[in-house]
Amino acid sequence: MEIWEYILLFICVLIGGSVALYYKKYQQRYLNHLLTFSGAYIMGIAVLHLMPEAFDNGSHYAGTAMLFGFFVQLLLEQLSGGVEHGHIHPHGHRNYKYLYQVVLGLCLHAFFEGLPLGNYAALECAHAGHDHGAGHLLYGIILHKAPAAFALSALLVSSGFRNKEIIICLIIFASMSPLGAGLAEFLGETGWWDCAKQKLVTAFVVGSFLHIATTILFETESGGHHKLPLVKVGMIAIGLLIAFLTIL
Repeated sequence: MEIWEYILLFICVLIGGSVALYYKKYQQRYLNHLLTFSGAYIMGIAVLHLMPEAFDNGSHYAGTAMLFGFFVQLLLEQLSGGVEHGHIHPHGHRNYKYLYQVVLGLCLHAFFEGLPLGNYAALECAHAGHDHGAGHLLYGIILHKAPAAFALSALLVSSGFRNKEIIICLIIFASMSPLGAGLAEFLGETGWWDCAKQKLVTAFVVGSFLHIATTILFETESGGHHKLPLVKVGMIAIGLLIAFLTIL
C-alpha cells in the first residue's frame, strides 16, 4: 500500500467521527441513506470483485473462510451493538464497560478488514493477474468506516462521554485498519504471507462484508410492512451500479 492509502484509511474515521462530534443535532434518516449506499456498494464489490479473487485457481478453503468471516462478524456485533451499520442505542450515563466492549468490537473488525489490503500490490496472485481489487476494497472499507465512526461518536455523545474520551476512541478505531494492512505487508516481506493466505483472508473479509451489507439492506424503516422506501431503493441501485461499472 502507498502511504496516502494508509493516511486515507486513518482520516476517514476522524472525519466521520468529528462530524457527529460537532454536529450533534443530526438527522438519523441521512445516516441511514449513507449506510444504505455503502451497504449496497460493499455488497457489489464483495460479489463482483473480491469473491472471484478469493475463489480463483480453485481455492478449496475459501468458502469455509467466508462462512467463518460471516460468523465472526456476527459475534463481534454482540460487542459493538451494531454500530457498524448505524445502530445508536445510548446509555443514560457514562458506562465504561460498555464503551470498552463497543470499541473492542469495532477495532477487531477494522483490523481484520485491513489485513488483505497490505499485499494486493506485492503479490501477483489477484484474479486474472490484476490487483485492482485493492482499490475496490479500500473504498469499500472507507465507505462503511466513516458512517460507523459517525455512529460511534453519536452514540458516545448521547451516552454522556466527554469529547476527549470520544476523540481517543476515534484515534484508536482509526488506527486499526492501517495496522492490519501494515502487519500483512510486513509479513509479506518476510515471505510468510503468500497467495494462499491472501485468498483466505480476502474470503474472510468477504464474509464479514456480506454480513454487514445484508444487515444494512434488509433493515428498513417500513414498520414491519416489508416495503422498501423509494429513497432506499434508489440508494441501493446507485451503490450496486457503481460497483458494477467498475468491472467494465
